Amino acid sequence: MPKLVDHEERRRELGEAVWRVIRSRGVDSASIRTVAREAGWSPGALRHYFTSQSELLTFAMQMVVERIEARLSALDPPADPRRAVEQRLHELLPLDEERRAENEVWLAFAARALVDPRLRAPHEEVDEELRRAARATLEELGSAGRLRPGLELDLEAERLHGLLDGLALHTAMRPNRMSPEVIRSVLARHLDSLDPDEGGR
Repeated sequence: MPKLVDHEERRRELGEAVWRVIRSRGVDSASIRTVAREAGWSPGALRHYFTSQSELLTFAMQMVVERIEARLSALDPPADPRRAVEQRLHELLPLDEERRAENEVWLAFAARALVDPRLRAPHEEVDEELRRAARATLEELGSAGRLRPGLELDLEAERLHGLLDGLALHTAMRPNRMSPEVIRSVLARHLDSLDPDEGGR
């Protein structure tokens, strides 16, 4: 009886091989040939699943999004709206090895999208999802009375989005300085500044 092949599982194996290559050798090294070697495949076998480096990188980025979404879906949020918001935002930040790997892949993908038009649209889509998540976070805080009156939501959404991106970038560039404790503290201080119960400090 012929062996059944789980094609989705094999694609995920390749996506994880892309991650390993990006993290160890950089995004420019994530070619069909290099990823095939990392996965223990032949380049010809890999091309049955992905025909270009852009397709490989897009799939690797989709894996990041899917993993984050799975973690968010599995959360058991606390009753306090502020703590629930922080819990969700922590899933987007590089606070452990898994999330650091996702962060490095995301940053490599973003940098590559600047010079590869085929990656620009998927990158912009993910980035826009993050901006919408920042806006929804603020709306949730506002509905719970945990957002200072008079704040301009669109501007504050851009500020929160920028903070999340900045923490991600700084952690990738200076991991020894940006510990999980520092990341959590910076985010908490920002949320404090929006909260009337914290005096907007």
